[in-house]
Amino acid sequence: VQVLEKLPGLRPNRDGHITWDQAALLNAMDRFWMDAFRTVLGRAERSIVNELVDVRNKLSHNESFTYDDAERALDSMRRLMEAISAGEIADKLGKMRDTILRTKFAELQRNEERRKTQRHDISVETVAGLLPWREVVEPHQDVATGEFKQAEFAADLGKVHNGSAPSEYRNPREFFARTYLTEGLSNLLVGAAKRLSGEAGDPVVELQTNFGGGKTHSMLALYHMAGETPTEDLPGLDQLLSKHELSVPKNINRAVLVGTSRGPQDEIALEGGRKIRTTWGELAWQLGGIEAFEMIAENDERGIAPGSNLLEAIFKKCAPCLILIDEWVAYLRQIYKVDGLPSGSFDANLSFVQSLTEAVKASPGTLL
Repeated sequence: VQVLEKLPGLRPNRDGHITWDQAALLNAMDRFWMDAFRTVLGRAERSIVNELVDVRNKLSHNESFTYDDAERALDSMRRLMEAISAGEIADKLGKMRDTILRTKFAELQRNEERRKTQRHDISVETVAGLLPWREVVEPHQDVATGEFKQAEFAADLGKVHNGSAPSEYRNPREFFARTYLTEGLSNLLVGAAKRLSGEAGDPVVELQTNFGGGKTHSMLALYHMAGETPTEDLPGLDQLLSKHELSVPKNINRAVLVGTSRGPQDEIALEGGRKIRTTWGELAWQLGGIEAFEMIAENDERGIAPGSNLLEAIFKKCAPCLILIDEWVAYLRQIYKVDGLPSGSFDANLSFVQSLTEAVKASPGTLL
């Protein structure tokens, strides 16, 4: 009744059920924002909902969309799906957006070629001895051949970990061949090498930059440095470590937790009917497989955060360990004031944050 009062345009069918199309869902999210969605989603997501209401109205009235309009609409849809942990749908929308971008760039390139053929001959003589820019700074092959995909420029830690990212991010050699080691990134890698080797080095590192500032790229550099590929085969990294007389231990156990990849309601099915429900359960499983998970299984099943002593025992068993966490706030925001989720409560997850940092500090060879 309350829904019908706030959304007078809805009409139940003969069975008394409401047919929820896109317009009805978006309008319901807007009208019931303060009642149901404010504690889970933020202001940015509400703006996206209102934007998509306008997009839907334009579409229903057969209004035209420019490439930019279509790309923005699909990207807004993708961001909203990520915010509610609908990862598979977000990936599909991302591919649709990429298709729009490729089509747009191809058309712009054709138009540029047409303009070139229509221009009058212009003298382009240069000063004698001046080298072409492409000989001074040689572009990568994909840029030189026009195969570079702008939509794939943003790195995704989760996709690298599951093997679905483009090779320039997934392949350690390609990644470091394309990565310029800035002073900040170099300091991060040197400190991580020290920590993973059991020497000095910060146990917990928080990366704070704006979007596009290099947080995920920095974590990918750590991920590949701690991988199976010898550091001697990674361009730039081998020289950096040699300069500081450092080496990275072999067989580092890595755990990657991305808050937008798995929703708090999603469970990971294991052999034998076991399930992983919580972040701490997934952390133990990634680091040490079923043996490490068994140590924390009761906490995972009951949604109770483990204490630092239990986490220390797991880290000791699995050391050296590298733990990478991205978009954690997006995950926590979804469980705020929501009870009954397999992930455990909001308070339990906050307790886990504190226990995790304390345990990492007390565990040599472990880096968070």
